[in-house]
Amino acid sequence: MLQPPHSSPRVAAVPAQRGPARDRDQDAPWHTEAVCRRDEAGLFFAPSKEPTAARLSREEAAKRVCARCPVMIECREHALLQPEPYGVWGGLTAAERRVVLARRRRREVELKKATAARMAG
Repeated sequence: MLQPPHSSPRVAAVPAQRGPARDRDQDAPWHTEAVCRRDEAGLFFAPSKEPTAARLSREEAAKRVCARCPVMIECREHALLQPEPYGVWGGLTAAERRVVLARRRRREVELKKATAARMAG
């Protein structure tokens, strides 16, 4: 990053370090910091009739963008809570999100059963 001409020469020209996503301004929506806002949107959503090899390659490229995003977790949770049926969100494809949701549902059922068993016994 270059220093603007009006800045003091003693001030380092280093971008401010971002803290964890939860330290951001809570009034700003999480997606304002999403890296994908600056990248090609076509990377995250499949064109119709996309060949499998092309889809897998595009999804891997999208996941690499997600991996460097400061709000990846918020994005993923958004897609899981909505649930978003298409595209790569938070580093997960739609199929991967379905697996995560199924695991969460199964875990909730197991926890309810365990709690009920403790209450009964």
